[in-house]
Amino acid sequence: MALISLKPEPAREAALQPTALHHLRATPETVHWGYFSPEIKPALYVKSGDLIQAQAVTHHAGDDPELMFDDDIRRIFTEIDPATRAPGCHIMTGPIFVEGAEPGDMLEVRYLSMRPRFNYGSNLAANWGHLYEEFGQTERVTIYKIDPNANTVSALYAYDVDEKYVVPGRITHCPECDRSNALPGITIPARPHLGTAGVAPAVNEAVSTIPPGLHGGNIDNWRIGAGATMYYPVQVKGGLFSIGDPHISQGDGEISGTAIEASLDVLFQIVLRKDFQFPSPLLETPDCWIVHGFGENLDKAMKSASMDMLHLLTEHQGLSRNDGYSLMSVAADFGVTQVVDGTQGIHCRIERRIFPEKGSVRDPE
Repeated sequence: MALISLKPEPAREAALQPTALHHLRATPETVHWGYFSPEIKPALYVKSGDLIQAQAVTHHAGDDPELMFDDDIRRIFTEIDPATRAPGCHIMTGPIFVEGAEPGDMLEVRYLSMRPRFNYGSNLAANWGHLYEEFGQTERVTIYKIDPNANTVSALYAYDVDEKYVVPGRITHCPECDRSNALPGITIPARPHLGTAGVAPAVNEAVSTIPPGLHGGNIDNWRIGAGATMYYPVQVKGGLFSIGDPHISQGDGEISGTAIEASLDVLFQIVLRKDFQFPSPLLETPDCWIVHGFGENLDKAMKSASMDMLHLLTEHQGLSRNDGYSLMSVAADFGVTQVVDGTQGIHCRIERRIFPEKGSVRDPE
């Protein structure tokens, strides 16, 4: 079995220089709210190597519409029937049909830039948050402001909410609410990323955007930002790739229930890969690989992440199972991705520089 690179070979890379740049606005006609499905009509058709400039809209823009709405977003919130925003909650832009993509292929999605659409975002301490009971079953919104020059975020104000966030797209008209000071003097790094993105699962029903899975979905890994590459296993013809749940910052765990939710303009390139396979969404950054494990609890998610990292080390790096197991224990870092999406997530990171051929994988054929 010959070693190949996760990145296409130079000759093939040259052939994949983008020949088209597509613009995909998020409107009521080009989004699907709360679900993945192979039955959704594609919003865009592309070829391998094409660039896509797409808008990703947060379903929490209504936490302060004066700061986070424009005409297109207002249309999405007012024209899409709340009863159809199910079974999940995220506004997804797409899907994108990739010419030639078939089940068993991989979509290599190179995220090139992620720019906030507005300089504001919202964090909700939600009823699905990890400490909801400990906070007296109350919900609280904190509005954050971005300093684009410093690439930092700070709290602008906060307010309590009497009712539970149940219907996605709730609109709260501030300053009608009571505003409180929040996090005085504290700034945090801005790290824009997509909480949810993925392909359509091969099922004959709508699949919620809330839990992550082998199709991608709500992985909520803040490292899926500009400069990162994700590999998604194709499950249906065309892949039907969608993006949503944009964030401007998040910690591992996402403990209160959300990140700082904020709409983003995202530039990415999709490359169709038929030369290797991987069982779950795989993240490649300039310095590491990250695999993702999912489960109904953290123990099962940990086992899933462990087995997929072992797969990476044995099938794509040529290590024995025993060597791979030892290497994971001494060189891989496991972390809690999130605990608030029903299906919980663990990610496992290993540095690429420790391998003799940085960035190589073993051809499974």
